[in-house]
Amino acid sequence: MELISLLAVPLSVCSVLIFFFVRASSRSSSSKSLLLRAPHLPPPRPRDHRRGLLPDTARDVLQKHDAALSARSVPDAVRARGHHRYSVPWLPPASRWRRLRGVCTAELFAPQRLDAQKSLRRDKIRELRDYVSDCSASSSAVDVGRAAFATSLNLLSRTIFSVDLVDLRSGSSSGEFKAAVEEIMVVVGSPNISDFFPGVAALDLQGKRRRMAVLFGKLHRIFDEQIDRRLRSTADAGDSPAQDFLSVLLKCRIQEDDGPPTELNRPALRSLFTDLFVAGSETSSSTVEWAMAELLRSPRSMAAAREELARVIGPRREVEESDVAQLPYLQAVVKESLRLHPPGPSFSRAAPSRTSRSEAARFRRTRRWWSTCGRSGATRPCGRGRRSSRRPERFLNDAARDKDFRGKDFDLLPFGAGRRICPGLPLAARMLHLMLAALLHGFDWTLPDGGAAAAST
Repeated sequence: MELISLLAVPLSVCSVLIFFFVRASSRSSSSKSLLLRAPHLPPPRPRDHRRGLLPDTARDVLQKHDAALSARSVPDAVRARGHHRYSVPWLPPASRWRRLRGVCTAELFAPQRLDAQKSLRRDKIRELRDYVSDCSASSSAVDVGRAAFATSLNLLSRTIFSVDLVDLRSGSSSGEFKAAVEEIMVVVGSPNISDFFPGVAALDLQGKRRRMAVLFGKLHRIFDEQIDRRLRSTADAGDSPAQDFLSVLLKCRIQEDDGPPTELNRPALRSLFTDLFVAGSETSSSTVEWAMAELLRSPRSMAAAREELARVIGPRREVEESDVAQLPYLQAVVKESLRLHPPGPSFSRAAPSRTSRSEAARFRRTRRWWSTCGRSGATRPCGRGRRSSRRPERFLNDAARDKDFRGKDFDLLPFGAGRRICPGLPLAARMLHLMLAALLHGFDWTLPDGGAAAAST
């Protein structure tokens, strides 16, 4: 009886702690869901500007010790439907990860591939401009986030499947896909008691893994439809299948560490497409939406960006990719938006089992830094101005003019750096500037019904 009473005390304490953790997390998720429905601002991204470390530390971690710190702790929610087994962001840095990431880099995001798809990006930007122009002619409000999301999504789907998955002018089709993708980002980025107490992970106390299974299922049904359609067209001798990324993957074989090369199975294709569409569509659209929201809050910045476009582009109605290099203020607006609102949640890295004691001690400090860097987007303010204030001009002075977000400047890392840098960064860098320029050039933006822009959080 004494043993039972001794065990009952810590168990009751753990139960109380778990109860309050779940309650606090549910309140946090509830408040965030309210923020997602704010009329004038996109979903806020967490940020912390007070604990950032110097870029020298970032360089030391992401260059000198990148190999030792390249693994990641897999959130329990991501294990739904076995997604983590073929997911490039969560796979350990082994042969499967290298092969899948290499295929994406070579067939989707290589410079020569992106150059060959310039006309496709031009068509999608033209569709976006036509949609905004029609809304302007009919005095209809423009949902910038949904329009940017549909544009990014269709660009990816045309590259991967050779079809448009959503209709830019149909709010229902793109809205459902966008809602699922946004909820996936929220579930992955919010605290989960299963990640802090692995012993209770099997219970899924907060239901995050079950919810992710439902969300993954919605996306998988869309992907299965496209895969089955392609397999049927390939089986038809009279129909020559399109030479797109799906065709490359259906012929791809990956080499495992202890086995012969094998074809990609259906779960691998589902996980890969889920990663591409979630990261490729939501991150770009949220960045453009945040940039537009911040410009609406600052008429002076809006006027400066539009004046630069009018001066450089002139009477032309379309902005070309070659024009971006001549638009320093537009580039500064994108950088400042990425600095204040990183496009995704931060993820901690995990040291491999072979890490020594001294390296493990270093990693504990690095883990704290990585979370801070991922949340703030910058490890210290770039150029002049307060960290928390929005000021694109900080990137126009001589010291910060050449600062970039492609992983080379370690005081601005919204897409990460090192071997875990976002593989879709080359495409995102092109689309962010093009979409924002297309929205600004030739249009005079105001809030609907004369409303005032809410303050960013």
